[in-house]
Amino acid sequence: MKFEFSDNMKNLKSSEIRELLKYIHMPGMISFGGGLPNPETFPSKELKDILDDIMDNYASSALQYGQTEGLPELKDQLAEYLKRDENINVAPENIMLTTGSQQALYALPIIFANPGEYVVTEAPTYVGMLSSLTANQVKSVGVSMDDEGMITTELEDKLRDLKSRGTKPKFIYTIPTFQNPAGYTMPLDRRKHLLEIAEQYDIPIIEDNPYGDLRYSGQKIPTLKSLDKNEMVTYLGTFSKIMAPGLRTGFTVSQPEVLDEFNKLKQAMDLATNSLSQYIAYEYIRKGIIYKQIPKTIDLYRKKRDIMLEALDDYMEDATWSRPDGGMFLWVKLSKNMDAFKMLKRAINNKVAYVTGSAFYHNEPELNTMRLNFTYSSDEDIKEGIKRLAKTIKEEKQSL
Repeated sequence: MKFEFSDNMKNLKSSEIRELLKYIHMPGMISFGGGLPNPETFPSKELKDILDDIMDNYASSALQYGQTEGLPELKDQLAEYLKRDENINVAPENIMLTTGSQQALYALPIIFANPGEYVVTEAPTYVGMLSSLTANQVKSVGVSMDDEGMITTELEDKLRDLKSRGTKPKFIYTIPTFQNPAGYTMPLDRRKHLLEIAEQYDIPIIEDNPYGDLRYSGQKIPTLKSLDKNEMVTYLGTFSKIMAPGLRTGFTVSQPEVLDEFNKLKQAMDLATNSLSQYIAYEYIRKGIIYKQIPKTIDLYRKKRDIMLEALDDYMEDATWSRPDGGMFLWVKLSKNMDAFKMLKRAINNKVAYVTGSAFYHNEPELNTMRLNFTYSSDEDIKEGIKRLAKTIKEEKQSL
């Protein structure tokens, strides 16, 4: 039989990052490509004990369908956790549990925007949001970044220009803390400016904060949500980086009218988030394990970040890179005449992989960029991988 597929599918492409995962298992390959948490950070013993407790005490509920908006007990714990961890004051009814934060990234463009309408993102930005925009035929305006994140003066200029042409973006999407892919963090004054701009133009903000707990240096900066006095911000969080990504448990904090729309859409998507995973997350917070595990994860990742930065300093020439205070990634810029996508084949031959920067742009990509992950590889592989990458860049330059 010859199958006929919808026009929507013609716009979708497989994620370059997901495609790169296959290289991880090639003999001798060192991959900085995936955004994988290190398995050493998975609290396996604690999760096993939690599962035993759940089977003894909550099995009939944990193995049953759950409420679309999420497990009430977990929402209570999350409200306390967000107050303690991020100084976000939120009622449990303003929280919705999701199947990873990616579910929210897919749903929110559907909720806020019609096909053909515009949203604003950082440029570069997270591929999960770009995939959602493409799937839902939503257009985007990219705002450039420097080492302090989205350049809000440029945002202001672009919004002014769009308004003069009768266009109002449906939301502003940002990862202000340890941004993916670049690793940049937006300072407090720029965050306040972003909120002022959003209020002036009456545009909601989606704040994605998957890495906020993973700070290795510098001072903690308030989230946009904690600074929000006018209910402009929808906040996304996840357990993937601080518990285990395979459990696919995330959450969205927003105003009731937003969550009401999300609830209707989620009923059509998956009925409800995995009940067992929600009970695990509930016990993970309730028992205080989360507060013991995060410092261990920070210690491991800080060391790996420092090893990668030191290796870059030692071996890399004719390139610049970000020096993130946290998160999982750093951003490398090569000479202007270089194309990281064209160079990838040479890198694979040299047994090192990365994600090309062009994957993180909706429009007008910077071809001389790449994202490197420092959390997954062993310490020895980080050093050796950067040596191989430096060798690859040198060979590529000589071939131009």
